[in-house]
Amino acid sequence: MVPFKLRARVVSIILLTILNVRTARELTLEAAQSASSNRLTPPNYSSHGYSSSHIKKLLESRNEREVLDGMRRVISLMYRSEPSLPFFSAVVKNAANANIEVKKLVYLYLVHHAESEPDLALLSINAIQKSLTDQNPQVRAMALRTMSGISVPVISQIVSLAIKRGCGDMSPHVRKAAALAIPKCYRLDPNTMPQLIGYLSTLLGDSQYFVTGPAVSAFLELCPDRIDLIHPHYRSLVKKLVDMDEWGQLATLRLLTFYARKCFPRKTQKVKRAVTKGFYDDESEEERDGEEYEVPVLDPDLDLLLRACKLLLQNRNSAVIVSVVRCFLYLAPPEYLTAAVGPLVALLRSPQDIQHIALYNIVVVSLRHPKPFAKYTPHFFVHATDPPHIWRLKLEVLTILFPHCGLHLKGVIVNELEHFSQGTDPELVRESIRAIGRCSQSDPSTSRNCLAVLFGQITSLDENVVSESLTVIRHLIQQDPASHEQTVIQLVKHLGSITSPAARATIIWLVGEFAGIDPERNFAPDVLRILVKGFADETELVKQQLVLLGAKVYLHHLLRNPPKDKEQEQKQEQPKPEQKQQEQEQGNQNPDWSYPSISDQDAKGKEPMRETHEVQEEEEDQITLLWRYILLLARYDVSYDLRDRARLYKALLSNPSSTQLANLLLLAPKPVPHAPSPSETRKDLLIGSATLIVGPNAGSQGLSGYEILPDWVEDGQEPDPSLRDVVTKPEAAEGVPMTAGERLDKALKEHEQNAAKERRQNGRPVQTQPAKSRTLDEWLDAQDEGTESEEEVTDSEEESDEEEESGEEEESEEETDSENDKSRPESKQLLSHLSHPQAVRNLQ
Repeated sequence: MVPFKLRARVVSIILLTILNVRTARELTLEAAQSASSNRLTPPNYSSHGYSSSHIKKLLESRNEREVLDGMRRVISLMYRSEPSLPFFSAVVKNAANANIEVKKLVYLYLVHHAESEPDLALLSINAIQKSLTDQNPQVRAMALRTMSGISVPVISQIVSLAIKRGCGDMSPHVRKAAALAIPKCYRLDPNTMPQLIGYLSTLLGDSQYFVTGPAVSAFLELCPDRIDLIHPHYRSLVKKLVDMDEWGQLATLRLLTFYARKCFPRKTQKVKRAVTKGFYDDESEEERDGEEYEVPVLDPDLDLLLRACKLLLQNRNSAVIVSVVRCFLYLAPPEYLTAAVGPLVALLRSPQDIQHIALYNIVVVSLRHPKPFAKYTPHFFVHATDPPHIWRLKLEVLTILFPHCGLHLKGVIVNELEHFSQGTDPELVRESIRAIGRCSQSDPSTSRNCLAVLFGQITSLDENVVSESLTVIRHLIQQDPASHEQTVIQLVKHLGSITSPAARATIIWLVGEFAGIDPERNFAPDVLRILVKGFADETELVKQQLVLLGAKVYLHHLLRNPPKDKEQEQKQEQPKPEQKQQEQEQGNQNPDWSYPSISDQDAKGKEPMRETHEVQEEEEDQITLLWRYILLLARYDVSYDLRDRARLYKALLSNPSSTQLANLLLLAPKPVPHAPSPSETRKDLLIGSATLIVGPNAGSQGLSGYEILPDWVEDGQEPDPSLRDVVTKPEAAEGVPMTAGERLDKALKEHEQNAAKERRQNGRPVQTQPAKSRTLDEWLDAQDEGTESEEEVTDSEEESDEEEESGEEEESEEETDSENDKSRPESKQLLSHLSHPQAVRNLQ
């Protein structure tokens, strides 16, 4: 006798061998097919070894394996941009295929080619409609997605009905497909807007978070101004925000940010600062009222949103983090933004494309609130591997954060910029020098260190570096000219070694600006006298500044020693007639008195006056001759522009009546230059948008779809907060589909009412347990076994008298409800459907 265990083991080995043989046979067939496809084929065959006629035979075959193989080859042709449209009729025939893999490929093909062959695509609508009632929710969702993706306007009403069916489907995946199909249906036919808004209001209140996210996306595309649809669902959206996928979170955050601006007014209240008393008794004990300051007051619903957004700062998606920062920047007090700065800076560890976008957003946020970023300053130091579009933004962030850092970090930033200003990359050197200038302007206490660094660049062999350094030095000098006299003198000393025309012109212009500050220590005439000797060898830019310097020096000389006209001198010398009469009367009265003779005048005071007048004439002649010499040099220069400038200055300074006009033109106070941050023009753009990255090149209105953030609603004009308290559910009688959860609750309620009625008729006590105490699985098991009701009856008989009395009271209430619901056969159909084993498996 062979033992039973041994026989069972032998049987199992035989079965495994049979299965392995079948599997090996199938693998052999597949290998043979792949080998035959790799053989050389005639020219009329496709690239994969199958001709179009053979592919059509595969598509028309009755074997599902061959049909699937044919569809795969058609899809591969489609994605390689090879002609796949000739197989349209053969593919449409397989729209009713029972194999789900074949259906996926057929639907994919239909969506891709429906616009080119709309008539043939309509032939598959009936098969797709049948799939909407399939038992598999995946097939129903796929059919709805395909029907909405076929861009044929004729089927817009059919798509609308399919969406209506999908909104009330039991599967959340089908409801999600219905939410995604709403914008597509609107694009097909905008006249379906009223129907679609009803479907959208149903989906916004869905209990599943992955249905609500696509519904919010559809809302933003369909009717973003209808905030009345959001009022009853606001709090549920905030609670589901954490569980949504990334795309749903982005859409919901955008919607709630706009919603908060329109519905929550900006309120503040005044708070007094706390006044502390002295520790000892002899100190001042007089209590004084503290200073009042305003504190923002948050609406409870807005606070609920901000606390929910804090949980999203740990999200792995960088776009979600930027959206949370946008919410905090435009809605919340500064302390919320401080908590979001760390995750935003952490995005700099991402790839370079994400770094680029994150840095643009960091720049805009730091322009508004730079202090929270100060402790993260080392994260913005330039690395050797950073491309230009990355290190430009990092240098900008460093200059923005520079005045808010400590002394140690300021020194480190200046050393970093000095290091990069001595590099080999000309662009990096230029931007580093400009960054040093912006740092010095933002914090005047560091101007000496910055000037020392810039003076070290003047002796560079690179002319661009020298000119850029002198431009920055000029901006720093113009901020406080009186304290930079020695700086200008040091620059003049470097004129002999500087060869850059722009740099020499900058220094000469600075000398002209300092020509009239202190007349006693004016060194401008000496500088002009030395430079004029090489006037012919200078470039045109330097010659223009030399002529301008000469005009300024000569104008200062004229203002100190204004010339008098000959007519005015003669008028002053001639005595007035009244004075003559008085002198004659005095002469008549005093005949001994007479006018002094010419010899007396010469003897008394004419000789010393002549000496001082000769000295003044000599000084005047030196500056005047220098100015005439410059005009003579410019008169015969080859540059038309230089000759015209010289004529203009000569005409202004030759006539004493035009001196004041020349003073306004040449010596007018210059505005203090300020080098703003390069991204100052992007400051008002919405962070997290593509327009922020493109910048001014996007135009005044931004890219397509860009919307500016609305202003805060005024206090007293906001919607009633009670609208967010009550959730209004649409009735089925109005034509709006019910959600699956509502249908289940309604069916369970009707079932309990019918069961209570039957028990009253049979003389058995009514069950007092509430409907929510039993789950759906327990209820279905009780229907299949048919024994649970009897057990509950025996248990209810053992209860106390008080519970029986309460049961009788509830029995009377349920009796009245059941009589009102007799005319609702829909619950019976739903219960019969739920009792089916396949429906039970779908629900589980």
